[in-house]
Amino acid sequence: MFKIITENSSLEKRRVFHSLIFPLFLIILMFSVRLIEELEGINLYYLGVKPLSINGLPGIILSPFIHSSWEHLFNNIIAFFILSVTLFYFYREISYKVFFTIYIMAGAWLWFGGRPVWHVGASGWIYGLSAFLFISGVIRKHIPLLAISLFVVFLYGSLVWGMFPIANNLPHSWEGHLWGFIAGAIAAIVFRKQGPQKPLPIEEEEDELDDEDDYWNITEV
Repeated sequence: MFKIITENSSLEKRRVFHSLIFPLFLIILMFSVRLIEELEGINLYYLGVKPLSINGLPGIILSPFIHSSWEHLFNNIIAFFILSVTLFYFYREISYKVFFTIYIMAGAWLWFGGRPVWHVGASGWIYGLSAFLFISGVIRKHIPLLAISLFVVFLYGSLVWGMFPIANNLPHSWEGHLWGFIAGAIAAIVFRKQGPQKPLPIEEEEDELDDEDDYWNITEV
């Protein structure tokens, strides 16, 4: 009994560590870029996304690491940390596929469908992760994952207003928010049969076992 408890504890520690390491690595990169801008007195906005511009193409990859101010950075870091750790902990088997799907799709679509200005910041990631965690929990109909959906709605339900071109959002990249959300929603649908699933009822599990037994009891004639 003690051995089993110890092994489970060790596995849980590794799982928590894994869920933290990649998000923290990205946050360190964001913080480092902003610190370099501050110390060197430079502005790296030109590494963001500028739609339909060749110069703005690198921003598909680089823009999430560029922020216009410390306030902008810290606002994004807090939400990104919570949502990304949740993804990597509860969806660990598909977490990297989901994250990079959101990353590339949101950035590419912003390049094709945004205002002709420089778009910077990790908000696309935040909206994409929010959409994935909410929609995936609903689709899978598994109570722990549904609880995560409700958790996301409780914390970030108001984010929905950031996806529309209303007056308060015009200084912000509402297009980046919208494309990020759509990317997350698509990822939830595409990967719905991968990762954690709702357990089968006991009756169904027994039926499947019976079917397997019947299969192996077939006699050739």
